[in-house]
Amino acid sequence: MLSPQFFHKILGVALLLLPYYAQSKLARSLPVPYFRPEKGIAEGYIPGLPSLAGNEMEDIILQLEDRISKLEGVLHLQGKIKVSGGKVFATNEKTGDFQATVKKCEEAGGCIAAPRNADENDAILYFLKKFNNYAYLGIKESPVPGKFLFLNGAELSYTNWYSGEPAGKGQEQCVEMYTDGTWNDRSCGYNRLIVCQF
Repeated sequence: MLSPQFFHKILGVALLLLPYYAQSKLARSLPVPYFRPEKGIAEGYIPGLPSLAGNEMEDIILQLEDRISKLEGVLHLQGKIKVSGGKVFATNEKTGDFQATVKKCEEAGGCIAAPRNADENDAILYFLKKFNNYAYLGIKESPVPGKFLFLNGAELSYTNWYSGEPAGKGQEQCVEMYTDGTWNDRSCGYNRLIVCQF
């Protein structure tokens, strides 16, 4: 059975990609039920569905797991998602500046992609190569010029800076990933591919 956390990750990816899904022929052959997202999930309770007990709830959960599994397969097949460890990375193929990217990812229930190891970096890189565009990462310069942190303030445990970077020294507060997977500090106002993690 899917854990509530993984269920919410897949649901977030589905919300990010829903406009593309709705326009495709797949929407007619593989309907996705409407869920009203709510904070938290209790054991045996799925937000947006009526309270049921016993076998009815188990049947609904099995049906949802099957639909999520099919949706995940379709999204993998179309190159819309990549999975690394317990994270799901996705793009809606649109571009935006740093703030627009953060907002779009939060609206979908995730956050801007922020790799914590080489495998996660490669998952993000897949989208950059596919769409031949750079992407902002969920990393910003701290008040100390040249020191970068994750958006939640945590120290970086993994980096992949391009040779000589970061070089902005307080003038370039955001971090972008190049199409070779290396990072560069950059001003936050450029349009880059939106890549989220869930």
